[in-house]
Amino acid sequence: MKVDWLIVGAGFTGLVLAERIASQLDKTVLVVEQRDHIGGNAYDHYDDNGILVHRYGPHLFHTNSEKVWRYLSQFTEWRPYEHRVLAQVDGKKVPVPFNLNSLYAVFAPGHASKLEELLRKHYGLGSKVPILKLRREASGELHSLAEYIYEKIFYGYNLKQWGLTPEELGPGVTGRVPVNVSRDNRYFQDRFQAIPKHGYTRMLQRMANHPNIKILLDTAYREIAGEVKFDGMIYTGLIDEFFDYVFGELPYRSLRFEFEYHAVAKYQEVAQVNYPDEQPYTRISEYKHITGQRAHGTTVSIEYPLAYRREQNLPYYPVPREENRKRYNLYLSEAESLDQRVVFAGRLADYKYYNMDQAVARALGVFEKQVAGDMRL
Repeated sequence: MKVDWLIVGAGFTGLVLAERIASQLDKTVLVVEQRDHIGGNAYDHYDDNGILVHRYGPHLFHTNSEKVWRYLSQFTEWRPYEHRVLAQVDGKKVPVPFNLNSLYAVFAPGHASKLEELLRKHYGLGSKVPILKLRREASGELHSLAEYIYEKIFYGYNLKQWGLTPEELGPGVTGRVPVNVSRDNRYFQDRFQAIPKHGYTRMLQRMANHPNIKILLDTAYREIAGEVKFDGMIYTGLIDEFFDYVFGELPYRSLRFEFEYHAVAKYQEVAQVNYPDEQPYTRISEYKHITGQRAHGTTVSIEYPLAYRREQNLPYYPVPREENRKRYNLYLSEAESLDQRVVFAGRLADYKYYNMDQAVARALGVFEKQVAGDMRL
């Protein structure tokens, strides 16, 4: 079999690149995917009770990029959705990221008012302060507040999610959920926040619906490596696996989900409730909040973090530590020395956490700079 491009992986990165190559360059594309569905971790489907669920945990689309928004809007209508999260703290449900409303949820009004005044004075209304920065800089009552937030909101959740303390992780992780000096309970403040009206899978199916694109599911790259001839390859899988782990495995965190159906209209107040306490799980997500679906009953997923084990579970999150980045750079150097034309892109190939909009932006950039920009193909 001969194609212009072979793409390994049918997640956001692989399918965006397949669509661009097929529609803009009129080249043939074969996408191989080892799972039994397209969409990667964004895959959604109707469960046995007719509830639209996200198999790999809640996916909330948000972006400030008009370019990404316009691109995806070719393939879907949108349902506006702003994500809100509560955390279980000392028996109370508290808005997170921790903000001024959270102060009044956990402290007496007089004390909360004083803390609000101090936060406004030192950081300014509307600011976002990483928790480790607040702990490091604050003094007096603000330092006590920082210790409280760190212990009750961040420490336990991070320890379960990553198997590491916040201090052991890169600043990109702790900075993702700062302390917000505002009364905005939204989890994200991006310009565009919405969910594909008919689901992520439907959107990605429309993206891949082009006569130049063929998709093989349940197919690992190595199964067809000797049977397919191509001019160029885009590899979105594990970069260490591509090179047979010559420099050792790159560590990831994985997840296990338990799905439960409940014969009630709503199971919890918001789509996501976090459990930074002693519970073994990190969060419970309820999908009808996200999708707006009207149906009898509701389905939730209970999320258990665990270490990634090759051939036992799926790699979700690259572990952001300096020693891991150095190991990845060894693989990156190996990739740059290949005689064969292979482009590495995506969360697993780049060993970098991407939100969905970032994955799309990365794919569009790869197409423009490394694919369409090279007229050899």
